[in-house]
Parts: sequence; C-alpha cells; structure tokens
Amino acid sequence: MAYQITLVDRARREAQIARSVEASAGTEDFWEFRATKTALPVIRIPVDLPIYRMENFRTFSEQAEYIAREHRSHDLFVVGQESESVQQIQHEILARLAAKGKAASVTPVIDVLQREKQRETLLVTRGGVVVNGNRRLAAMRELWIADKLEFDSFGYIDCKVLPADTTPSDILEIEAALQAKPETRLDYDWIGDAKLLAAMLKIKGRVEDVAGMLGRRVAEVKTTLQALNEADIYLKDWVGAEGEYSRVSEHGEQLFKDLPSLIQGKPEALQEASRSVAWSLFENVGKLEGRLYNYNSVFGKRVEDVLDRLAEELGVAVVEEPRADGEEFDFELDGGPSQASYQPLIDALKDQSTRAEAVDLLVEIAVSVVESEKDKKSGGAALKAITSANAKLAEVDLSRAAPDTYVAAERQLSSVMKRATELQEKLKKLRASLPGNAPTEEPS
Repeated sequence: MAYQITLVDRARREAQIARSVEASAGTEDFWEFRATKTALPVIRIPVDLPIYRMENFRTFSEQAEYIAREHRSHDLFVVGQESESVQQIQHEILARLAAKGKAASVTPVIDVLQREKQRETLLVTRGGVVVNGNRRLAAMRELWIADKLEFDSFGYIDCKVLPADTTPSDILEIEAALQAKPETRLDYDWIGDAKLLAAMLKIKGRVEDVAGMLGRRVAEVKTTLQALNEADIYLKDWVGAEGEYSRVSEHGEQLFKDLPSLIQGKPEALQEASRSVAWSLFENVGKLEGRLYNYNSVFGKRVEDVLDRLAEELGVAVVEEPRADGEEFDFELDGGPSQASYQPLIDALKDQSTRAEAVDLLVEIAVSVVESEKDKKSGGAALKAITSANAKLAEVDLSRAAPDTYVAAERQLSSVMKRATELQEKLKKLRASLPGNAPTEEPS
C-alpha cells in the first residue's frame, strides 16, 4: 500500500508547530540561515503533518516532465503547494528519487533509513513546509505505511524549525548553500542545478556573487546558465516542447554546455545554422560513430564547410542576403557586402517531409569531417581534401545550371581558382624547402 497524502490545513499546521516549538526543550545549530550560526528549536511531529516544498530544484526536471506528459498547467506545482492532489504527485516523485541512488556509489535514501532509521532532523518552516529533507520524508512515509510495526518510529519525525520571519529568499539561499556541499550536489541533475543558479542570480544580481556564495568558479556558473539558455531555445524553437526538460536533462548536458563557446563570434545566421546542425546530431546520436562530443568541430569551426556540402548534396541554394547598413562583415565580394542565409538548410533539417534525407546526409558529412580531422594528425588530410574537391568539380555540369545561379557560380569558381593558385604557390615553396631539392620550373 503506497502512502496517501492527507493534507492538514495550514492554520492547524501552524498552530501545532507553534505549540511544539514553545514546548521544545532542545535546539540544533544551523549555519545556513542568513550566513550565521542559529540555534533552531527541535520538535517531534506526526509524519503526516509537514508538506513538501514545491519550489524544489532537485525535482524540477521531474515536475516539468509530469506537466508535459499529463498536459497540465505550467504552474501546477508553483500554485499547488497547499493542494492535496499536487502534494500526492510530488510525494510520488520524491519517493521514486528516494528509492534510487544518484550515482553508482550513492546508496538510495530509503535504504539508509530502512537500516539506520532517522539520524538527521528535517528542516521545516513555521508553516510546516519542508525546506530540507523532502526525499527523506517521502521515504519515511513509504516505510511507515508499508510496515507500521517495524517502522513504528516513523509515525513521528524530528524536525528543526526555522524562525517565523523566514522569507522565500532565505529559503532559496538555504537550498543554494546546502547544494554547494559536494555530498548534496550529487542530488541535482544539471537542469535543476542551472535553475537554482538562475533563481539565485535574480536575488544576487551578479554572477560573481552567486559563484562566491556557492564556492564555484565564475566561468562554471556562466557556462551552466548559458547551457540552460541553449536548452530553452532548443525546446521552444526546435522541438516545440517548451519546458520539457526531460528531453535534455539526462544526455544533453555536454552538448548544451559546449555549444555557446562553439558558436560565439559567428554571424547570427550562422549561429542559428550551427544550432540546427548540433540539434540534429543530438537527436540522431545513435547514427554517429563515437560520442557526440567528438563532433564539436562539425557545428563549430567546420560548420560552414558542413553547411556548404549539405546544401550541395540536397540541391539547396544558400541564399546571400544584403547586410544592414553599418553591420560588420567578414569579407566582401564584387557585388558588395553580404551574408549567407542558411534558412533553407534549417528548414530541410526541421521539416518532417525532408528531415530524414537531410539528417542522413548530415550524418555522413559529419563522420567524414571527423575522419578528416583525424587525417590531419597523420598528414594525409591535404591530399584527401584536394582529391575530393577535384572529384566534385569533375561532376559539375554547367549546362544544367539555372540561369539565376550563373553569377553566384562564377564568383565561386573565381574563389576556387584563387584558392587553387595560392595552394599551388605554397606547395611549390614547400617542395623547394625539402632537403636536396631546388626550385622547379612549372611546365609552360
């Protein structure tokens, strides 16, 4: 029989806790309330009296997943702290978390309680909201309802009680301070950690202050917040599943933390295209050889090459758009400043009717790019790239080209010829620099 929540109304909870505090004969020092040691009264109350805190970043991803799966209101948990049905949902989430270890070396909470009983007090507000120990409470409730004889001691639980003037900001800072401890931090997935940092940033105002409070490097905090932003963009703009963090919480941490630095400094259009490449590979990682991390260059430094090759394979034109007046640009063509628009490729990777073919081609190109990166270390990349370029040029049939592509094609050919000449000159110098070699004349 699973534990069923029977909510005690707020007024009764507060009154019972107030009486228990007044009668308390013991205290426990607590160091995380307003950054100073505070002697908090310790009370013993019925196991069904406290309620779970809903703004709990340990359970944030699970709450978001439930809302998405059950098509419930996005603020279900935020406004449901005093709702018996929502408390029941939160209990089931917490009970599942208490029954499993966060890592292979971490014993599930319920196993520890089953073996050792309660050894640490819960932390509650004067209203009975559990600030620290939500999983332990869920585990004790489950053990007690399963066997009231063996776990009779869980019918009442020990709690230390925060001062009456505790504010929501105080509670958030307490969670952040407790999360900063290495043994506690394991309890958070990366999304929960990022959401906690974002909430703390609203209070503190500066990343430096958040990092200082948590004993973390500023760069680490910035990276985590940027990763959360990238995950939000992916879920909202690409998947159309805003807030469904379960899609990224387990396997997306590395990608979303790497992506901001990989696209930094690129023109906006290229950033969007880079994201679409990264997201497509993330969703099809099973088709890749090795870990997604190995493909960072595909949506990073090599992304323009990847996009050009994908456009060619799909027969999609990469449109050149005039830049706005005063906008910076990296290079000029005879026709004036312009920048590439990769929207047709983004659409091909996103649209259901074209996605399968586009993704398969992208995977093929991505694998070849990673292989070429490996070849660079062995010295064979240059010859391989030149051979590939020559083969592709040999396949070009200008008689089938659309008239509106003539100008762009001519520019590309001029660029190819210029680059080929530069490579020839460089190769000539390299050959001449070899021991025992003299400069050779090119045949006329």
